[in-house]
Amino acid sequence: MTSAGQTSVIEMEQTLASQKQAFIDEGAVSAATRIDRIDRSISQLIKYQDKLADAMSSDFGHRPAELSKMFDVAAGLGPMQHAKQHLKKWMRVEKRKTLFPLNLFGARSRVEYQPLGVVGIISPWNFPVNLAFAPLANALGAGNRAMIKPSEFTPATSELIKQMIEEVYDPTEVAVFTGGPDVGQAFSGLAFDHMIFTGATSVAKHVMAAAAKNLVPLTLELGGKSPVVVSRSADMALTCNRVMWGKITNAGQICLAPDYSYVAEEQLEDYINGLKQAAATMMPTLLANNDYSSIINDRHYDRLQHYIADAKAKGATIIEINPGAENFAVQPHRKMPPTLILNAPDDALVMQEEIFGPLMAVRSYRDLSEAVNHINAQPRPLALYYFGNDAREQRYVLDHTISGGVTINDVLMHVAQEDLPFGGVGPSGMGCYHGFDGFKELSHARAIYSQSKMDLNGMTGMSPPYNEKTLKTIKQMLKP
Repeated sequence: MTSAGQTSVIEMEQTLASQKQAFIDEGAVSAATRIDRIDRSISQLIKYQDKLADAMSSDFGHRPAELSKMFDVAAGLGPMQHAKQHLKKWMRVEKRKTLFPLNLFGARSRVEYQPLGVVGIISPWNFPVNLAFAPLANALGAGNRAMIKPSEFTPATSELIKQMIEEVYDPTEVAVFTGGPDVGQAFSGLAFDHMIFTGATSVAKHVMAAAAKNLVPLTLELGGKSPVVVSRSADMALTCNRVMWGKITNAGQICLAPDYSYVAEEQLEDYINGLKQAAATMMPTLLANNDYSSIINDRHYDRLQHYIADAKAKGATIIEINPGAENFAVQPHRKMPPTLILNAPDDALVMQEEIFGPLMAVRSYRDLSEAVNHINAQPRPLALYYFGNDAREQRYVLDHTISGGVTINDVLMHVAQEDLPFGGVGPSGMGCYHGFDGFKELSHARAIYSQSKMDLNGMTGMSPPYNEKTLKTIKQMLKP
């Protein structure tokens, strides 16, 4: 590790210790304090929206300002505003039932949601603002302090986030640490009270192993191969428009992007033509089109090109959607046309790895059960998308598959619903955040029991010496 890296580790450890001590010294965190901390992030996101869009475009090579403002800045702002609006209700003490007959004698039970302390947030490069500030909203709303490690793949954005945070927060409240993999590795090994990691499943294994040394509880928002199931009852034009929107947005570099599709055998050609038409309508050109994003870096660009070559070598049909017939061999950035990969075999990389780009595998089915069986044979995905208007079939797909979340007759949109929990299952993640579910995830549900002033142990024979009252109580307890 470099001396700079060692300095960062020492600084991180000192900041964590300072935050933990400040948290203990503060005691109960009032709603007013939580709202004040949230308001500071809200003001910074609004103030820096243009600079953030510029920084993200610089990091990507090219990224539309409109996309960055909608899917990053506004998407980070929304959870802050939602938490601010609802946290007083979330903080309320919950009365719980007390065991009969103790309740008759004045005993009472309740749950108080207590902040955990310091939350570590490791955010990714694909939505670097949203995925730093959305979990921060839950952390602050729950009364915690936070340390953030943004991605080294978006250095301009990460440095700007650091500047934004340092302008309005004391380091004992919120702190940001930038740097490469060595800093990230050290960060994931800190003794946080909770940690949220958003990123690749392969990296999550290392994060989880590091966190385990301190028994740090984790929320993991990962990814996987989110499938699209197209029913024979689906509106084909609508389906194609919405699926292609999910692939073109951010050039498919979204953890929830539709990864592969299953469509009825006799509708395959209509589906392909519909996707082509949808792409041409949204993006009549690509290379010089300011609305279309670049691939983040050379490594990911080469990875995607390798997926195409591997699938082609294994017998798949490659359909490049290039409405303007442009030459992608010579370009200033790393733009890739949307590409369909038909009937790739199971051992093709595009069917094994999360795509995270503008490629989509397409397969056909004769009976819908074929699609469901294939989905169930794969690791559980972060999302599942069903398009169709057959209620019984829709129920069949929901009941016979498991995924982190579901959007019906669209893609991605369940993540935008702040009242729905967002998270994966199995290899696509654990735990969840957003809204009240995120508040609970980053709180300790503290059970509090208040005993009656009466001598209940003596009255019920619960304490020795055991007697007839004891037997009567046991008989009552063992009633069927």
